Amino acid sequence: MGAFFTEVRQTILPEREAKFGPLPPLMVAMTLVTGLVDAFSYLVLGHVFVANMTGNVVLLGFALVGAPGFSITASLVAIGSFGLGAVGGGRLASRFGGHRGRHLSRAAAVQGVFLAAAMILAISTPSPVPSGDRYGLIVALAMAMGIQNATARHLAVPDLTTTVLTMTITGITADSAIGGGKGSKSGRRSIAIAAMLAGAVVGAAFVVHHHIVYPLAIALVLIAIVAMTTWAAARSNPAWAQADA
Repeated sequence: MGAFFTEVRQTILPEREAKFGPLPPLMVAMTLVTGLVDAFSYLVLGHVFVANMTGNVVLLGFALVGAPGFSITASLVAIGSFGLGAVGGGRLASRFGGHRGRHLSRAAAVQGVFLAAAMILAISTPSPVPSGDRYGLIVALAMAMGIQNATARHLAVPDLTTTVLTMTITGITADSAIGGGKGSKSGRRSIAIAAMLAGAVVGAAFVVHHHIVYPLAIALVLIAIVAMTTWAAARSNPAWAQADA
């Protein structure tokens, strides 16, 4: 248990000389964002994900055989928009990827623009959401999450992909001593799972009991914090900010 809590502490409060600097807690914040926006999209926009594309492919399969409540168009729009966002994220990585701080701060700022657009649209749309507004929200949010995923992929902070948890959950068990592994890094991996779960719980609670805009507003605040924190932390050009560190 000691190793577990040490990993949790080092993920949330990394040491100044840590290889990835402040990136681990910022990736945790972005994992919260994933839970928030996917709760919003699935509950408000009609059984579609804007972050978890594995789930979207499965939902597309349901829609293709005519299962009620699922939309071929919505799934395809989400997947296509996510791909466009990932292209944008890749372009940001190619331009700023040599400096982790500048890369993440700029990527988060661009992601924030799309989240802000989605929030404004959510504020102005009636309930239930009309078809035109629905697809506008899917496009904006999926592009935002495509940027986030491309950025997280390039930063490659171990066990903090911000979206995909299948391998995270597999790693906890398969890499454990009982699974014959040398160590599951269960502390960090559990933080990632808890962050997405917390985002989903909070997002769903606001959608069901309050106003649909709140999950997007919280997501925007978190991304703004990521952008500003990274920009401030990287101004002195610390070692962790160098991509080859």
